[in-house]
Amino acid sequence: MKIENTVPHPSLFITRQDTDILRNAAAEAEEAGRLHPQQLDVIYNNKWFRLLVPTMYGGAQFGLPNLLQQQEAISWADGCTGWVVTLCNGAGWFGGFISPEIAPEIFSDEHVCLAGSGRATGTAEIIENGYRIKGSWKYASGIHHATHITANCIITKNEEPLLTDGEPLIRPFIFDRKDVTIVPAWKYTGMVATGSDAFEIKDLEIAANHQFKIDPSAAIITDPVYRYPFHQLAEATIAVTLSGMAHHFIDLCKEIFAEKLKQPRPSDRQKTMLTEEAESAEAKIDGQRKVFYDAIECSWDAIKNNNTIPDDVLAAVSNTSHALAQISREAVDKLYPLCGLAAAHTGSEINRCWRDLHTASQHSLLTFGPAEECC
Repeated sequence: MKIENTVPHPSLFITRQDTDILRNAAAEAEEAGRLHPQQLDVIYNNKWFRLLVPTMYGGAQFGLPNLLQQQEAISWADGCTGWVVTLCNGAGWFGGFISPEIAPEIFSDEHVCLAGSGRATGTAEIIENGYRIKGSWKYASGIHHATHITANCIITKNEEPLLTDGEPLIRPFIFDRKDVTIVPAWKYTGMVATGSDAFEIKDLEIAANHQFKIDPSAAIITDPVYRYPFHQLAEATIAVTLSGMAHHFIDLCKEIFAEKLKQPRPSDRQKTMLTEEAESAEAKIDGQRKVFYDAIECSWDAIKNNNTIPDDVLAAVSNTSHALAQISREAVDKLYPLCGLAAAHTGSEINRCWRDLHTASQHSLLTFGPAEECC
């Protein structure tokens, strides 16, 4: 359904019961440094880790617009849950490219979850029956709940990188969770419950069919979602994760402001300011959300109807994704000082939301301009 004049609030795409469970368990999840079992139950019951898994492997194979609305809603309910679902869904999308010789077994697990890293900080040495893997990778969100791990490796032969167009050849691989070692590494202010720790592989021999290629021409399953460019897919999914968190923050601000408005101390001017700033922040985000979702719809129509997306339409997806991320940060930062010490208390829900959003927004994919992403 195309969004016309307004965009629905994220709360319309998730049940109140699921929202309450995710939020009520958030503090304990942060303390544990990984998602809470109750949060995982909600994910498994809704099959959220399977949103982008091909239907032939038991997945939901969502179209992009519906996927983004769902991920934004989960992130509105709880930022860390939304982030893990977003990142692990991105890895689940690889199901459209993984060899059908191994994919059915991978996705047969009822609790299948793929986590991993896009950094090429490992090597895959060509051997007689496949590859020998060595390396270490950072920031694998959801790795503590993963059944399988994906990682980029530099392909080598005789311990020398193979080159393509003068650059090292890099390919993603998929591993069984038991074959990797998790290394505690997440020491950051927010997103603590994502358990985004590092992992390493010291010497693993795997078959050649564990390597795959991410490119529309290499898709095993030719549904439009697997022909959609991965770069813009990643930008869009991270953008809505941030806008979902921003809406959560605004909702919490409104609760704080409502209490302030009951007090005699604020002046009439101050009370008016609180109301207007909250409304303005929400309006700015929703205005950009409409532009964003319109760009998404346009690109989705193009890939479905024409099997390709014009460059200017793809550019619009990137531009609106970056703008949505920026406006979400700016709106939250403008409201934060008006919330008083409640927002600065590290044990409060609004502070956790603020820390999660600002940590997630450091992702290099949306930190720089659309044409200047950090490597």
